[in-house]
Amino acid sequence: MIAVEAVSARIGAVEVLKDISFSVAPGALLAVLGANGAGKTSLLRAVSNLLPRSGGRVAYDGQDTLGIAPHVLARKGLVHVPQGRQIVPMLSVLDNLLLGAAHLPQNDPDAIRKSLEDEFTRFPVLRERQSIPGGSLSGGEQQMLAVSRALMMRPKVLMLDEPSLGLAPQIARAILRALRDLTQQGVAIILVEQMALGALRIADYGLVLRNGQIALQGSATQLLNDRGLVESYLG
Repeated sequence: MIAVEAVSARIGAVEVLKDISFSVAPGALLAVLGANGAGKTSLLRAVSNLLPRSGGRVAYDGQDTLGIAPHVLARKGLVHVPQGRQIVPMLSVLDNLLLGAAHLPQNDPDAIRKSLEDEFTRFPVLRERQSIPGGSLSGGEQQMLAVSRALMMRPKVLMLDEPSLGLAPQIARAILRALRDLTQQGVAIILVEQMALGALRIADYGLVLRNGQIALQGSATQLLNDRGLVESYLG
């Protein structure tokens, strides 16, 4: 579904990514791990064309994404949920969700109603809170809203940047479980996570970034069983 081939990127004079390569098939979940400053956020931004690449290639659904605007990629199904949730705090929960369905030509009223029902089933608290401003939600509820708004766009590839950041462990685990369930629908997921062990437990594959390069890469089972990885990278 998505292939990243020898991607490099710079911010000013600093090379933040160097020769990153991986692919994610439909229905697979890739966990991207590493310390703060390792290049995880830059990687997602480069894949979604929010950060210009200095080298390499990204192919989404068989098409080179060079020169395609980020919002166009999102409408095509390459959806990026950044750090910080970035919901619209003044709008109701329902209107935030409807924003995700906006401008999708395949969405008619019946399709939108079905998508809403799917998200209310996935996160029942959003049904209960649908009429209140998004900014009134707890941190965990806001993260659920951010994920559901992205899913209203019907992604083929969903990229998430630390969705568990600042959340209570039980809420974080619920969100990770929901992401694992999404893969059963054929969605390819790239997950940047601080909860490294939790992310690997739901992932098919993982990679560890260090100084903008891939330090380790393999199946999630291999990485979980790598004592050196746990001690050196994950604590």
